[in-house]
Amino acid sequence: MAVPFRKVSKTRRNMRRTHYKINVNGLVKCPNCGAMIRPHRVCLECGFYKKEDRLNKNNEVVEEVVSKKEEKKTTKKKEEKKETKKEENK
Repeated sequence: MAVPFRKVSKTRRNMRRTHYKINVNGLVKCPNCGAMIRPHRVCLECGFYKKEDRLNKNNEVVEEVVSKKEEKKTTKKKEEKKETKKEENK
């Protein structure tokens, strides 16, 4: 097993760790109400996302935004079920 030849100094260790920091999340203004929100999220102040109302009065999401990957997964599963049913019927 490899063993360090010399002790790493505090300065060198700290210089290496300068990049280990937490980044601040980017914020954008909501185009509807102007509140500061995270990008690509439903605004919790007015409930709008992509110019559509997505929240009801209880701040619950009315309809989920389905990603393209999830759509592909569901269509593949449906196709596989159809194929198995056809094979069983033959």
